[in-house]
Amino acid sequence: MKKSIIIFFTILGTFLNAQNIKTKRGIINLDGIPVAKISNKGSEYTFMDLKETPLYTIKFIDKSIVDSVRDSYIQINRVYNRDKTIEVDYSSPSAFSGEEKSAVYTSVKDFKIIDNKGINVKTLDELFSNVPKRKLDSKTKDAYTIRKKIDKMNLEVNKVGEILSNGVPVGYFTNLPVSFGSDDKIMEKSFIDIEIYDAKSKYIGKYITTTKQLKTAGGKSFTLFKEMSGRASILKYPTYKALAERMAIMDPNFIKVQEKVTVGPVTKGTPN
Repeated sequence: MKKSIIIFFTILGTFLNAQNIKTKRGIINLDGIPVAKISNKGSEYTFMDLKETPLYTIKFIDKSIVDSVRDSYIQINRVYNRDKTIEVDYSSPSAFSGEEKSAVYTSVKDFKIIDNKGINVKTLDELFSNVPKRKLDSKTKDAYTIRKKIDKMNLEVNKVGEILSNGVPVGYFTNLPVSFGSDDKIMEKSFIDIEIYDAKSKYIGKYITTTKQLKTAGGKSFTLFKEMSGRASILKYPTYKALAERMAIMDPNFIKVQEKVTVGPVTKGTPN
């Protein structure tokens, strides 16, 4: 009986403390009381006090990291002190809630920037002083690690099919389709595989256009762009640059990133 009473009052307390959050015509209401205003331009939302003084913005970011892995988060910026922009996770009141509801819900529930008295500037400043760490799953963390390696390589593919890393030739493509040069995406299907070699003409692997599959000389395989996720569509067809990047990850010996430029000893020549 005593246990049942404790559970009852716990549930009752939760119910009484639950805030009813509603946004209508740009006015944010907590338990039926107007506390702040909101406006948006695209994916960026501006939060204002009831006198329409802008205090901070929330911008939604959804980006592709590598392959089909995407990352979604928000950027928060103070209007009155733009010394830095912070990136944090956000939550949604439901799986089908839009960006406006998520921006308001995150402000009220997660960071408590908005309360029954309005926008709490002190709480907002404290958030910027103690930025919470983002909660990334292992798949997203791995994708960022791969992205960092790819960015260091700075790969490009020139008009003759050479693969360049930081401007230095490191490999090349063969069996290129007729569309190469006019389109950087590989849309044609062919029974002849596009092959990749390193700068010393060592066979690295191939791309099978019919299955969108990369295979290394060592037997590793990977299917590019096989799924769609997030708010934006993943490219249906890969680029030559994407093939070079993925092959460099699959075969670490393909491209070595030179961290430092080394020069030999300087010798002074005798003038003639």
